[in-house]
Amino acid sequence: MASASGLRGHGVGCFLAVASTSALLLPAAPAAAAGGSATGPEGQKLTVSSASGLAAAGETVTVTGSGYNTEKGIYVAFCVDNGAGKTPTPCVGGVDMSGESGASVWVSSNPPSYGKGLAKPYGGSGHKGTFSVSLKVRAKDANTDCTAAGVTCAVITRNDHTRGGDQSQTVRIPVTFGTAGGAGTSPGGASATPSASTPAATGATGTTGATEASGSGSDGSMASTGSDLALPLGLTAAALVAAGTGTWFWARRRRAGTSPAN
Repeated sequence: MASASGLRGHGVGCFLAVASTSALLLPAAPAAAAGGSATGPEGQKLTVSSASGLAAAGETVTVTGSGYNTEKGIYVAFCVDNGAGKTPTPCVGGVDMSGESGASVWVSSNPPSYGKGLAKPYGGSGHKGTFSVSLKVRAKDANTDCTAAGVTCAVITRNDHTRGGDQSQTVRIPVTFGTAGGAGTSPGGASATPSASTPAATGATGTTGATEASGSGSDGSMASTGSDLALPLGLTAAALVAAGTGTWFWARRRRAGTSPAN
């Protein structure tokens, strides 16, 4: 007859094996999308709350800026990045002249008369202008596809139409879109991690940082990035493992008590 200590050792081994298998079967909570930041040619700081693994159908991100020249109005938008020294264009969703679509935001403290009430004024003054806006980012529209091969898109700032050729406030933060598995996908389908652009002609440099972020659903509400099922499934699996282990111990001890001695 096997000794009691032998039964206990064998039982612990079985318990650990079953528990490990159950843990592997539990769904992992998805990682939070990573934000990004970049520095512009005149020291502007641009930050976006989510820049990696965004839903291709569209998400709302928060874009903030500081160090901008309040004498120059800018557009905040999601556009094709045509490279250093070139205006990022076209922009997904076009220019939001109604102020309602959220595809772009006009920031200006001294807009033309037709822009009053439409343009959002800077905070701060001089070359210390600041802003914080919400921007709807989606992978494509009828004219532009940011997932197409060779196309790179980014959340950008650029001087508005009153200073068309002035690239002094052009700052870019590349954006990637998620796949069904949750991994970030760059334009063209390659796996990528977002990083701020560094256009040589403008002297911009950038870094990225991880932040927790959430996106909007199709109804405009903010969607949760966490898994609501992970905790209850984990508790259920633990309970099943405990119950199964107790039954196994009882059966072994019963057999050990009724078997004839060797």
